[in-house]
Formats: sequence, structure tokens, C-alpha cells
Amino acid sequence: MPPNNKAAWLTGKQVKPLVVKAAPYTPPRENEIVVKASAIAINPVDGMKQVMGDNMMSWIKYPFILGDDVAGEVVEIGQGVTRFKPGDRVVGHAVSLDKRSNRPCEGAFQEYVVLRTNLVSPIPDQMPYENACVLPLTLSTAACGLYMKDFLALDHPTTTTPKNSAGKTLLVWGGSTSLGSNAIQLAVASGYDVITTAAPKNFEYVKKLGASQAFDYRSPTAPKDIIAALKGKESVGAIAIGDGSMEACIEIVAASHGRKYIAQASLPMPAELPPKGLALVSFIASFLAFNVSTFVKCKAKGIGSKFIWGDDLMANEVGSAIYEHFLPEALATGKYVTAPEPYVVGQGLESIQHALDVALKGVATKKVVVTL
Repeated sequence: MPPNNKAAWLTGKQVKPLVVKAAPYTPPRENEIVVKASAIAINPVDGMKQVMGDNMMSWIKYPFILGDDVAGEVVEIGQGVTRFKPGDRVVGHAVSLDKRSNRPCEGAFQEYVVLRTNLVSPIPDQMPYENACVLPLTLSTAACGLYMKDFLALDHPTTTTPKNSAGKTLLVWGGSTSLGSNAIQLAVASGYDVITTAAPKNFEYVKKLGASQAFDYRSPTAPKDIIAALKGKESVGAIAIGDGSMEACIEIVAASHGRKYIAQASLPMPAELPPKGLALVSFIASFLAFNVSTFVKCKAKGIGSKFIWGDDLMANEVGSAIYEHFLPEALATGKYVTAPEPYVVGQGLESIQHALDVALKGVATKKVVVTL
């Protein structure tokens, strides 16, 4: 008999709160596993989907199970699975929201989660689940921007790559964010020098992750200061994270020697959620203006750019490169740290709605987590 399952369901368009109730237990298909969740991390995209309704990911049919980040124990493996066995401790990227999946059973906000094995890594016995679960979506998103062939196409990371062996420099604008924390570590593990931005209080944090230099993202001279720091270096492009990041990265990449490409990780967000009436009209207008302005500036300066969708790792070689060939050894040897620190706001599926609300407000240098 399959175990009983429960989930925190999004029961309809813009319905709040999530409803905790029974959910089907779904057996794994080929190259899938089922994990009993012990800790779940929260990403802003989950809260945004709830409040924005069909303005985002309109292919989703209700009721649905959200959630991207999960750590727990393998309970069942599907056909063809050789990397895992029941009882293994793992962390994985759940992809229910992706159009290519679109299955509630692949959402993290439940007790038994179906995961694709190319998006799962074992974790060390001594690593708490709440620390491990902060990784998946932001790790995947950073990896997409850095390694996919239609983005920056950098060399893949290894645990043996000498520091700065590539002789080239990457700009990570927004290094103290969850995404930036992973982008810095991955790029350093690939042999690149990393220049980043953060608030001054977080300079030590980003340098511990491997960045060689940090600049205050709020300083009006930051772009010029970074251009000066890149003088004489070969740039491999930039990953742009946070408000104002694209504008700054365009200025820097245009003035630097090397690859003219920006992996775009952020879009303008409305001041109020969900935007209504005139606020919605204003947001749509500003969003369109931003996209047009970014396109025109990049075109004029010969810069390529594209928005990163972290779930893309499910469909190409980068997923396996990260979750199978790099992360297991990197975590086991301490050469990759789970960053940022978890901020545990509750226990049980009933705490997920509160966690979504907290995550939408933002938590500096931490990631919101619920334990089960």
C-alpha cells in the first residue's frame, strides 16, 4: 500500500491561504524518484504565482501544488534509476511549475515529492536538511545562466579546477542574494575570477564565497568603478540580479573587453501585490517600457541578453553536470557551501502560507525554510 500523502494546495486563481489536505501518492516513472520531504525552502516565484494568478504561468490548472526546493529521504525509485536507493538523503529541484512538467506531484509543498534524477544530488550525512534545501532553484538558475549554450556557456565546474585558471572575469551583480551566492561559487569552481556587488555589510560574505572584489550596488559610481576594476582583464559577461541590475550591467559590459553577454535573472516587480486598477496599468506600462529599453540598449551596444528560466536544466546536459557530476563531491568535501543560511519560520505544511508571505517581503542573506 502506498503511504498517505498531504499537500499545501493552491486551490484556485489568487486564492489565499493554501489549503492543507490529502494528496495522491504518485509512484515514480523512469528516471524519477519519490522523496519524503524533511525541509522545504521558499522562492518568491511561488508567492508571486499565488498573488498574480493567471498573469503568470497561465498553463497551470487548479488545484495545484507549488514549490521548487526540497530535501529529504528517498522512499521509492523508478525504472532505470541507479544513482539512488531508498533511504538515501538527497536535495532536489522540483519542477511542477514548468510547462514541460505541469504536474502537481512534482511540487515541493507536499510530504512525498516526485523528482527527476538529473535534478537531484545526495547530501552528506552530517548536513541538516534545512541547510540543504536552500539550494535547488537558485543553484539551477545560476547554472542555466552560466553554463547553458545560449547563455554565457562557461566551462563546467569541478572540485579540482584551480582558482582563476580560466584567466577571465565574470561580473555577478547582486552577489549576496540567494541566486548570487550560488553564481559566485559555481563560477569560482569553474576557474573564473568573480567581481560582484552587494551592500557593504555583506562584502565579507561574498568574498568568503569566492568573489575577489565587491562593490556597493547602491553607489552611483559603482558601474564606473567596476569598469576600472575590469581594465586589463578579459570579461566573460555578466549575470544581472535585482532591481537596476540590467541597466548597470549593460553599461559595464559595453565598456569592458571580452564577451558581450548578460544573463538576466530579474524583471521589474509591482510595488503592490497583486497590482489592481491603475496600479496594474502602470505596472504593465513600466514593464513593457523596461523590456523595450533593455532590448534597444543591448542592440545598440552589441550585447546579447536573455532571461534565465532555472527549470531549463531539466531538459539539457547542464542538469546532470551540476547535480550528478559536481554537487555530490563538492558538498561532501566542503568545497561548495549551502548558501544563504536557512531562516526557519515554521514546521509542517500548515506553515507554508506564512513562509510564502515572509519570502515575498524579502529576507536579506537568508532563505525562508519550513521543516516537516
